[in-house]
Amino acid sequence: MHRSHTRRDSADARLLDDVDLDIVAALHIAPRVPTATLASILDIPTSTANRRIARMQDERLLRVVGRFAWDLIVSSNPYELWITSSPGQSHAVTAALLGIPDVQAVIQTSGSTDIYANLYPLRGSDPQELLVERIPAIPGIRAIDSRMILETAKVGQAWRFPRLPQRQQLALEAEAAVEHQPPLASLAELTELEFQTMRLLGENGRITAAEVGRRLGVSASTASRAIRTLLQTGAVTCRVEIEPSLIGFPLMAFVSLDVRPRDISRALETLAAHPAIRLLCTVTGEAPVSLAASFSGPAALSEFLRQDLGALPGVTSLSSATALRTVRRYWVDRDGMRLGSATQDVLRR
Repeated sequence: MHRSHTRRDSADARLLDDVDLDIVAALHIAPRVPTATLASILDIPTSTANRRIARMQDERLLRVVGRFAWDLIVSSNPYELWITSSPGQSHAVTAALLGIPDVQAVIQTSGSTDIYANLYPLRGSDPQELLVERIPAIPGIRAIDSRMILETAKVGQAWRFPRLPQRQQLALEAEAAVEHQPPLASLAELTELEFQTMRLLGENGRITAAEVGRRLGVSASTASRAIRTLLQTGAVTCRVEIEPSLIGFPLMAFVSLDVRPRDISRALETLAAHPAIRLLCTVTGEAPVSLAASFSGPAALSEFLRQDLGALPGVTSLSSATALRTVRRYWVDRDGMRLGSATQDVLRR
């Protein structure tokens, strides 16, 4: 069996073995696949799959969460924030940002600024107050470059851990397929049961209908219909949260591209297919294309910058930064390799 292995240091290797990595790769493709089905596809005993998933969750190495459709939960478009802090104040600024529930991600970086953050002004929040008053007033912030995210061409849950053979990938993709219903225009379209189910899926993307029914006091069949509505309308899309270093991608880079306007669409289409890219969007500011990507090391990043981006037509300049420490991503705080608390009060109506 051929596998696309990436190098992991010895400390990471002690945390996850090959069976664990197969399971993580499978969950990237089919986050809600029943454990027995996952085990059958991976050719391992169901008891092993159950035990390994439970261990990774208990040790805070892995979590499957529900990603909410951002247009349902925000009061405006999201923003990228590039923050420059005073010397020695980066940790204090980062800690203050974690106290704002609208801050979806916080990453300390190298480069011309020292903090990268994603701001998702939530329902009930005032984007202007956040951008003009609350965040700039944090002690230690010297400057903020805020860029509105206009449109996303690729989001985090579309990224795949390139490990499993095609046979297993196809089987998992079949398990992950859902029928599509028209997307919701607002959370007001949800019943109270559906809204509370959405909250539970956000906390645990693998929660079963039986567990939802038990917690909300309804039958499993009623809970199953609520889950199906949320998944089929795209109100919730499940995704894996794991520190990329654990699976062989210790280097995360953020790249801003200045692309001639007539070439932006073509650049986005090409970049969206690149396996390293996790997030790709158009933004306001001097560089209209922004991306985040994970790499096995500096050599892979260098190749990406020289060859992949160098071959894109219409690129006139680029700037890049690398992540030094991920403090929060998708509203899940980080403690080194381990996942911490989830941000509260994200889902509102």
